[in-house]
Amino acid sequence: MTGPYAGVRYRQGAPHGHVESYFLKANDPSGARALWLRATIYAPDRDPSRAVAEAWAIAFDKRLGHVAVKTALPYEAARFSARELAIELAGSTYTEQRWQGRVATGERHIAYDLAISGDKGPLVHFPFAWMYEASLPSSKIVALVSDARADGQVVVNGETWNVGGWPMTIGHNWGRRHAPSYTWAHCNAWEGSEALMFEGFTARMQIGPVRTPPSTMLFVRERGEELAHRDYFGLGAIDGQTTLRRWIFQSTRGSPKLRGELWAESDDFVGLYYPNPDGTMVYCLNTKLAQAELFIQGPRQKERIFRSRSAALEIATTDPNHGVKMYV
Repeated sequence: MTGPYAGVRYRQGAPHGHVESYFLKANDPSGARALWLRATIYAPDRDPSRAVAEAWAIAFDKRLGHVAVKTALPYEAARFSARELAIELAGSTYTEQRWQGRVATGERHIAYDLAISGDKGPLVHFPFAWMYEASLPSSKIVALVSDARADGQVVVNGETWNVGGWPMTIGHNWGRRHAPSYTWAHCNAWEGSEALMFEGFTARMQIGPVRTPPSTMLFVRERGEELAHRDYFGLGAIDGQTTLRRWIFQSTRGSPKLRGELWAESDDFVGLYYPNPDGTMVYCLNTKLAQAELFIQGPRQKERIFRSRSAALEIATTDPNHGVKMYV
């Protein structure tokens, strides 16, 4: 995949720190299992030239429990393309067509070999190209592959998962720091429907000592049609509420109307440490086993409801007393 959003944004020699990640999420449609893979870059403010590249993997399993692993190496020992999605990192490779590798932490290990097909195309969240180049918003987000399918195998501590047509997505995020408070969700594994993709987020930015009001963006794709609702700094037409286990949202103007809810139990989450370049910490409460309900109502149409047990839900907080087990 080429294009303005696929290439790596970290630049050695920059005068400030940087965080960046590419990730793949794939769901067993039954809701029993899911896989999350991630390639990241972390450059500290105190010495941005000493960046670290990391390979992450999480196997979510309702029956046997979750397995999370991570490995790190100097940025110079990895390869990130500036033009396309092409990464080589600690023996793993990530491209538009295939994600393949093995990540281990101690005796825990996850190996994967996944072919990607049926891509519905990227989802660019911000409406203007300059928003991906300017200092604000401080965190950038784009779905390089918004809705596709994964086929292959995953081996989790010696147990083989056969992956056949699992709904998946590939995302790319970058910026000067992690947003101190955000919720991100994605689902393309709905009960009784293979034609619907939902992605959304709400986030507060940190500007000096001040946190901004939340900005929220909601997107739906269905049979070639796209619906987008955007709310900047709480001044738009989306009401929402986030707790440490749940996200509720509702568009209040425009058409079609959109409302939804995603939630999960504490045991469905995996806690992850997301350090900022300035040394502060953000805690990511990450699950790919969330339940979801999405309601869509167009003009002169009856409200339709979609349900899932295979949704992605990430809730970020700076509160260390979040109550989720931390893994890596």
